[in-house]
Amino acid sequence: MSKQTDDFFKNIISHAKEYGFVFPSSEIYDGLSAVYDYGQLGSELKNNLKTYWWKSMVQLNENIVGIDAAIFMHPTTWKASGHVDGFNDPMIDNKDSKKRYRADQLIEDKIDRYEKDGKNEKAAQLQKDLDDALNADDLVRLKTIIEEHNIVCPISGTKNWTDVRQFNLMFATQMGAMADGAEQVYLRPETAQGIFVNFLNVQKTGRMKIPFGIAQIGKAFRNEVIARQFIMRMREFEQMEMQFFVRPGTDSEWYAKWKENRLKWHLALGADETKYRYHDHVKLAHYAKAAVDIEYQFPFGFKEVEGIHSRSDFDLKQHQEFSGKKMQYFDPEINQSYIPFVIETSIGLDRLFLTVLANSLVQEDLSTEDKQDSRVVLKFHPAIAPVKAAILPLTKKDGLPEKAREIMSKLKLDYNIQYDEKDSIGKRYRRQVAIGTPFCITVGHQTLEDNMVTIRHRDSMQQERVNIDELENIIGNLVSMSNLLKQLI
Repeated sequence: MSKQTDDFFKNIISHAKEYGFVFPSSEIYDGLSAVYDYGQLGSELKNNLKTYWWKSMVQLNENIVGIDAAIFMHPTTWKASGHVDGFNDPMIDNKDSKKRYRADQLIEDKIDRYEKDGKNEKAAQLQKDLDDALNADDLVRLKTIIEEHNIVCPISGTKNWTDVRQFNLMFATQMGAMADGAEQVYLRPETAQGIFVNFLNVQKTGRMKIPFGIAQIGKAFRNEVIARQFIMRMREFEQMEMQFFVRPGTDSEWYAKWKENRLKWHLALGADETKYRYHDHVKLAHYAKAAVDIEYQFPFGFKEVEGIHSRSDFDLKQHQEFSGKKMQYFDPEINQSYIPFVIETSIGLDRLFLTVLANSLVQEDLSTEDKQDSRVVLKFHPAIAPVKAAILPLTKKDGLPEKAREIMSKLKLDYNIQYDEKDSIGKRYRRQVAIGTPFCITVGHQTLEDNMVTIRHRDSMQQERVNIDELENIIGNLVSMSNLLKQLI
């Protein structure tokens, strides 16, 4: 990471904390590694992103419904899914620093350095060696690669490594009153299994016909070997997943459709198209027939924000075997029963949150010949902005606060509105653009005479006089979620 991109990333983190988006969890006790709390504005932004995803999946698609499955599931669920035996990452320790790392991530960082140094052939060969080792689950080869390329511990600077070994990512806990008689259960590492075990329940009660999908938003937990890069990789996170059940033989077609659909969804938020790319998986998960990541160019490089997977019929077939319950669908169109194939779309909400922050944070130079000036702006799409508008009385007297409060009481029924009367009007404008508020509504002395207010637009900084009676329609049209959803139809 260059100094410029490193500084930008640090600015994102400090801005998120300064303005109430993200805080280190239990910070008064020096925090907990890779666990974060979302503040007052962060919670609003997260909820708006969830609303956008939910509406785009459930509201725009007649054949997709949503559920909310429990975090705790019968432990056999995770045996059937393969997580008990196969949900591992390659782990390596440095004996001098006592620090633990993902072996594949150490090698990926080396590949990035080769590319930045212009050693593209060396980078390509190292990538191939890494892919071959991962595909073969060759842990010895992973350590050999680390040694051959003189990869050192970032802390100690030494190459005193342990052997590479597998590290299961699931959190286990006990369910029951007494530890001796308690049953071991897991904090779910993904939300998808809650959908699969409810496949028949949803299909029958909803009279769903193939193809159809089940969507869910929920918490997941992974005991990461090393969590890094702010909220990019955490031990507690939130997923937005949809499992789309299709007739066998049509899965390739639906995989291509959802791949295109999901990239379109991201671009609708206003991001630069060049910052996104597809990355096909070389090493497939144990259940996958095909897999691709939608990656975003963060300050620290391209990283996954969403995965689209063709899961074949693995999950339903496994649950049929382990439960003894038939997980088949009778298709009246072809007069056959079969276990459906599954296309999965899975997006990490926390990563999406970071993507939106990185894409929106802008420092604008407002300097003139006479004065040096700049402002920091979060250019969120108005539909997902935490605060939709700010009501600003020009002064704290002469009846202006009362009039401003009157306006706010009408607008707050439909929108998250802030009231601010502290400091100069210029400072208040700056505060609002720093949190991404699309519009500021200024109440001045003339308002009391003509019932008109001034709307100041965040991005253009242009101002216009409008009648108070028109505010609800004006604001509604500008911040409506339909402005996003229309781009997906």
